[in-house]
Amino acid sequence: MSFLTIYNNESAGVALIPVMPYGEFRKANLDLMTDHPERHCLLYFGYHEGGHIKLVCCIADDRNHNILVSSALAEQDSALESFSSVNFNFEKFERVLNESFGLNYSDHPWLKPARYAENRFDKKLSMYDYPFFRIDSEELHEVGVGPVHAGIIEPGHFRFVCKGEQILHLEIQLGYQHRGIENLFLEKKKAIQRIVLSESIAGDSVAGHASSYAFLAEALSGVKQQREVLFARTLAQELERIAVHTGDLSALCTDIAYQLGSAVFGRLRTPVINFMQEWCGNRLGKGLIRPGYNAYAFNNELADRLNSVLDNFEPDFIEMNREVSKLPSALSRFERTGALSYEQLLSIGTVGMAARMNALERDIRVSHPYGLYPELDHKPVIKHHGDVYSRVQIRKEETLQSIAYVRKLISSLPDPAGEASLNPKPDSFAISMNEGWRGETCHAAITDSDGEIKVYRVKDPSFHNWLALALAVRYNEISDFPVCNKSFNLSYCGHDL
Repeated sequence: MSFLTIYNNESAGVALIPVMPYGEFRKANLDLMTDHPERHCLLYFGYHEGGHIKLVCCIADDRNHNILVSSALAEQDSALESFSSVNFNFEKFERVLNESFGLNYSDHPWLKPARYAENRFDKKLSMYDYPFFRIDSEELHEVGVGPVHAGIIEPGHFRFVCKGEQILHLEIQLGYQHRGIENLFLEKKKAIQRIVLSESIAGDSVAGHASSYAFLAEALSGVKQQREVLFARTLAQELERIAVHTGDLSALCTDIAYQLGSAVFGRLRTPVINFMQEWCGNRLGKGLIRPGYNAYAFNNELADRLNSVLDNFEPDFIEMNREVSKLPSALSRFERTGALSYEQLLSIGTVGMAARMNALERDIRVSHPYGLYPELDHKPVIKHHGDVYSRVQIRKEETLQSIAYVRKLISSLPDPAGEASLNPKPDSFAISMNEGWRGETCHAAITDSDGEIKVYRVKDPSFHNWLALALAVRYNEISDFPVCNKSFNLSYCGHDL
C-alpha cells in the first residue's frame, strides 16, 4: 500500500496524498496499526472536495519518526464499514465525521454525537437528545454531575451508573461550548489573527497550541526556524509544564483535604507564571510565540531572574513532594485509585502523560522531535501502575526534569534572529505536533490554489484521553471521582473547540 510519508512540521503537495477506494483505505490503515503499538491515529478528518467527502487519515509512527498519510473519497448517503469496529483508536474521529458530514457507519460501536457543533449535519440533534447508556435495575442508580459545576470549571456533564457507592459506568457528555475554532481559522486571514486564535484554544496550553500553529504556518511557507525562535518555544513549553503540573499537585492535595500541600504547591506555581509576565507581559504566555520571529528577546537579565525563581522553587517543591509521598492518608487516596492497564491505554489511543502512566511511551519530544529537544536528549518519564499516584509521580518528576532543561537552555542564549516572511504555498498539506504538558497537540492545514487555508484541523490531547478517565473510575468509589478527574486534568474547551 502506498502512503505519503512526511515528518513533523513538514509540508507536501496535497496531490501527493494517495487516494484509495474506501475499502482499501480502511484496510491499509488498520493493517498499519495491527500489532504495532508504536503507531497510533494522529488525525483522521474529512472535508468537502468536488462533490465528495474526502477523508484523510494520518498515522504517527513513533519508531520511524514519521507520519503516514492516505485518503479516500466517500459519499454522504453511503453506509461505510467503520474503522472503530476493529480498532477503537478511531471511534471518536468517526463520530466527528458522522456529526459533521452525515457519514453513516454500518458497524460503529456507538455512533453518538461528539461535540454538537453549530455546523453539525443534522440540526435536529440537540444536547437534550443525547443517547446516554442506561441500565435498568432496582439495585442501581444514576448520579449526574454538571454541566454547571460548583467550582470554576468549564461545562461538561458526567453521568454515573452506581451500585451503592461503587461506579459501574461513567459517560462523559461534552460539547457545550463549541466555538467553531476550526472555521475561525478560515475566516481570519491574517497571521496575527490566527496566532491569537491559537492562543485561545485552551487557556492552560497557550504555548502548546501557539507553537503548533506557528510551526504549521512556517511549514506551509517553507520557512526554516532560526535558533532564537526555537529557543523561545522550547523554553515557553517547559515553563508551562512546570506551572501547570505544580498547580495540579495543589489541586490534588485540595481534593484529598491535605491543606498544607494545597497551599504550598499553589504558592509555588505563582512565581513561575509571574515570570512569564516579566518576559512577555502575560502570565499565561499570550503574545510570546509568533510565526516567523521571536516577539520577546530573552536576555541575560531575564536568565538571572529565572535562575533565581527556580533556586527558590526547587527545594520547596522537592520537600513538599517528599511530605506527600510519606503521608499515609495521601497515599491511601492515590495508590491503586483510578488505575488503567497498558492494554486499555493502547486500545483507546491514549497519548501524553496519560499514556506514560503505565508503560505506553508516547512523547512527541522523542518520537517526532522539534524545537531544541534533540539537544536536550529528552528521556520520557514512564510509570507502570496507571493509577492516580503514577500520575502524581509523573507530574513531580517531569517538573524537576523541566527545571533541568530550563537551566540548560538559559545557560547559553541564542543570537537575535530576524523576521521571516510567511507566504503559504498553494495546494499544500502540512501537519505540526508537539508535546504539550497534557500530551500530543496537533494542528493540520490544507491550502487552495491561491495559498489560502481551506481546511484547518486542531486536536488537543484531551480528545484522546477523556475516555481514559471514564474507564479509570470503573469499580472505584464515587467519592474518588474528583481526585481521579483532577489527576488527568483534561480540557473541556480543548475537546469542544
